[in-house]
Amino acid sequence: MADKPQWLIREDASVPVLVALTLRQTLGIRALEDLPSLRDLAVRAPDATEASAAVEGQWRDYWDMTVEPRAHPSGVPLELVDGFDTLVALPATGAEELAAAVAPHGESALRYARAAHDRYVNSMKSSTGGDAYRAYASAIAEFEREVGRRAHSFELNVQVLPFSQRGIWWIGALTVAVTDGLRRDVVAFDAAIRPVIAELA
Repeated sequence: MADKPQWLIREDASVPVLVALTLRQTLGIRALEDLPSLRDLAVRAPDATEASAAVEGQWRDYWDMTVEPRAHPSGVPLELVDGFDTLVALPATGAEELAAAVAPHGESALRYARAAHDRYVNSMKSSTGGDAYRAYASAIAEFEREVGRRAHSFELNVQVLPFSQRGIWWIGALTVAVTDGLRRDVVAFDAAIRPVIAELA
C-alpha cells in the first residue's frame, strides 16, 4: 500500500483568494496580466490612476502568500488588516503602501468574495455528490492510459473563480484557477484539466 501513488486534489473558491483578486481589480493592479477580471465587479475606468510600483510589488507578494502560503512564508511577522476580519494578513514591515491602499475596501471586497464563495458551495451541493471529483479521476485514468504507467503521487489545488473569460490558468506551482462556468461543463473541464494532470503526474 505504501508504494501506491497518492494524489491529493483540493478544490475551493477560497475567500482569501477572491479577496486578493477583488483588491487587484479595485486598485488597478496590472500584475498577473493573463488572468481575466472578475465578473460582476466594477472594472476601473480607463483613466483611473494605476497602482504604484510599490503597491503592485507588495500585492504580488501578498498574492503568492495567499495562494500558496506554505511555499511563500513571510520573512517577517504578519499583521491582520483592519476591516478584513482574519482574511488579509500583510507583513508587519514592507507592505505599508498596500495596507494603506486596501484599507477603504474591506467591506466591499468581503461582500463580493463571500457571495462568490457561497455561489460555488451551492453549485457544488446541487451537483450530485460524486461529480465533483469524477472529472479528476477520469482525467488521471486517461493520462495513465495514454502514457502506459501509473500517475506519480501529486498535489493540486484548484480555485474555481467567477472570471469574465472562460479558461484555466496556473496561479502557483501546484495551483490552477478555473472559471466557474468551465468547471460546470463536464466535457470541457475534462479536456482542460488533462494537460494540468499530465504536467504533475
